[in-house]
Amino acid sequence: MATASISGLGSGLDTASIIEQFMQLEAASQNRLRSRQTTERSVLSALQSLNTKVAALATRAGDLLKPGAFNAVTATSSETKVAVSATTTAAPGSFSVRVDQTAVTHRIELATATGTATAGTVPTLVRLDRLDGTGPVDLTTDGTLGGLVTAINDPANATGLRATAVRVGTDQFRLVVESASTGAAGDFTLTNAADGSALLGGATVRQGRDAQVTVGDSIVATSSSNTFADLVPGVTLTLAPGTAPGTTSEVVLARDPAATTSAVKGLVDAVNSLLADIDTQTKTSSTARGVLAGDAGVRSIRDSILASVFPTNGTSLADLGIQTDRYGKVVLDEAAFKKAYAADPTAVQGRLGAADTGFVARIKAAADSATNRETGTLTTAITGTNAAIERLDDNIEAWDLRLELRRTALTRQFTALETALSQMNSQSSWLAGQLSSLPTSGS
Repeated sequence: MATASISGLGSGLDTASIIEQFMQLEAASQNRLRSRQTTERSVLSALQSLNTKVAALATRAGDLLKPGAFNAVTATSSETKVAVSATTTAAPGSFSVRVDQTAVTHRIELATATGTATAGTVPTLVRLDRLDGTGPVDLTTDGTLGGLVTAINDPANATGLRATAVRVGTDQFRLVVESASTGAAGDFTLTNAADGSALLGGATVRQGRDAQVTVGDSIVATSSSNTFADLVPGVTLTLAPGTAPGTTSEVVLARDPAATTSAVKGLVDAVNSLLADIDTQTKTSSTARGVLAGDAGVRSIRDSILASVFPTNGTSLADLGIQTDRYGKVVLDEAAFKKAYAADPTAVQGRLGAADTGFVARIKAAADSATNRETGTLTTAITGTNAAIERLDDNIEAWDLRLELRRTALTRQFTALETALSQMNSQSSWLAGQLSSLPTSGS
């Protein structure tokens, strides 16, 4: 509880400032704790940032260790209307594709009707049969052409159709209805639900159909859409709508050394970025001291990652273009790597991915060791720093209470002093008045 202070009432001194100076001296220990707290928080931030980068490095290395990671394949088509793409599961090779037909929607065009809001143009109950075995659905309309369009397009009815009233003359319209997706399975009929009669006197029908291609000389493949997923393992082929029957394309699948080299270079760049960050954070120079200067655990992470370039079996990765330079960074000779990969991609993948000797595998092992949720070097350091910050928080809070009590005590002491001096000054003034009123000896 605060105690009132009467600053300078009796002494004429600025006792409030004196108390504040005393408190500054008393708070020196707490200030040192606050300084340590700020330092520890900086350390925690640096450790967390490093942990994120090391975890990202482990993920990148893990991606390169996946089956097919070194099997990047480019797919090309000699015909622009026959697009082709490939995944890493595709194998090098080539084949020809002839377009027999493209996929189209099932569409009906009904006879001309007058107006879109004329009542009685269509039945108030229209039966939709998708002809796929799901059974008919009755659509409720207001008897107008516009009402039927709304009922067909209403998402709540889930018709799987698109309807449009096309103006063909003055207040004359034709209703066009087509399936939302292509393929022979999208066929349907629209009839009067009451008697099964045709709407508006009948319709012109374009039958829906599947796309069809012939691979090689005799292998026929069909698709409800113009996309043939996994036409061959890992290869997807897409036909442009309206591609003329008989259009032929030569599809070539070839390994892509550039894509594989780029993936390895991305890993090397991530390694070097991490090493540079560790160097900055652990720098011990008196002119530029890092936040983690002297942290042996963080330096050990750097050493283990850099050591991944040197296989434990005593071999070298120099023939693959992977080395270290005199600055302690990893260097990738892209030309050398591409040459080695083109000569034997399986052998390159095996050397980089081998559990004990592979560059990629050893990087992942080192990164996983540092970021393991229970025993990781960085995990342990982060946990310890958090605990230190919590202890400092508790100590600073205890000092807040201690300083509050000290301020209260000092305020009481100086208030008592001022009160006593004020009383003494009052007594002195009274005595001086009494003495001045005494008669002199000559009177």
